[in-house]
Amino acid sequence: MSPLKHAAALLLTLTLCPLGAKAQLAPSPDAPPVSNAPAQQEDDAVATFKLQVNLVNLYFTVKNKDGQLIPHLTKNDCSVEEDKVPQTLKNFTAETNQPLTLGILLDTSGSQDRVLPLEQQAGSEFLQRVLRSKDEAFLLSFDVNVDLLQDFTNSPRMLARALNKAEINTAGGNGAAGIPGLGGGTVPVQGTPKGTLLYDAIYLASHEKLSQETGRKAMIILTDGDDQGSKTTINEAIEAAQKSNTIIYVILIADTGFYNGFQFGYNGYSASKKLAEATGGRVINVGNNGKKLEAAFQQIEDELRTQYVASYTPTNARLDGTYRHISVECKGDGLRVQARKGYYAPNGQSQE
Repeated sequence: MSPLKHAAALLLTLTLCPLGAKAQLAPSPDAPPVSNAPAQQEDDAVATFKLQVNLVNLYFTVKNKDGQLIPHLTKNDCSVEEDKVPQTLKNFTAETNQPLTLGILLDTSGSQDRVLPLEQQAGSEFLQRVLRSKDEAFLLSFDVNVDLLQDFTNSPRMLARALNKAEINTAGGNGAAGIPGLGGGTVPVQGTPKGTLLYDAIYLASHEKLSQETGRKAMIILTDGDDQGSKTTINEAIEAAQKSNTIIYVILIADTGFYNGFQFGYNGYSASKKLAEATGGRVINVGNNGKKLEAAFQQIEDELRTQYVASYTPTNARLDGTYRHISVECKGDGLRVQARKGYYAPNGQSQE
């Protein structure tokens, strides 16, 4: 590792704490320039939150039994229950033009070495297509560290530049580079854990980047799905995403040949499915196939541009911070709804 890379690694290493403590996401020293848009004032954010505290905005997509998106439903076609209690919808609209906020999370652990170029090319093309004038996106990578490669921007060029500069980081050495669990992958070993900080990355992206954003938000994660070394648990990662009202899409991409010769394989599908389904997204398994990866990005783009948003004031007005289960149903033969499983009520005093 060159002296410059070594210094950068030292600067970028995160001190990740339990959820009760503060965690910070360090930008990369080599990151492209960030957006110059003025940051939202804290007082304004608090005021907006207080005004909207009793309104739940639920983003979802609807598909038929063949998996095709259904774009023309109305308020009378769908119903929402919270903790099995029917809710009265105040608003129901099809959202195709509302601004979109995206977080791209890129797995740069050793197991992704051979598929990283595919991710860079397909990801750049996706961002070029999907970003419109009022949209914004950021990019972070995760391996033995979590690094912010590009802060919020509307520029596909800047995002593509950051994607193309991403590098595999095993922090291995001594023959460990590229071996899962020894700096290159996802199997626990004795000593200091190194590998793939997937859950830490989700928590940081949700807590530090997306929690203050409004409107439609989605996180697209390119990974083989395994986590090794995170201080954040999968349930804590899901909670952070749900509290920020962010949909998680996982593009499961893995160089299966990387694992040949090891007694273990990768088994990230079940964890990825749990992350995605809890937040209203889904898992798309592309293996190491470039065409399938391109198709996965296209499917996500179509879903994000064919969403509904249903708004309601919960019948349970208590602001007690508890988790509320949500179910959405839409009338029609074989229609399936893709929506988050619930949300956390704000903390505060109950409204009379």
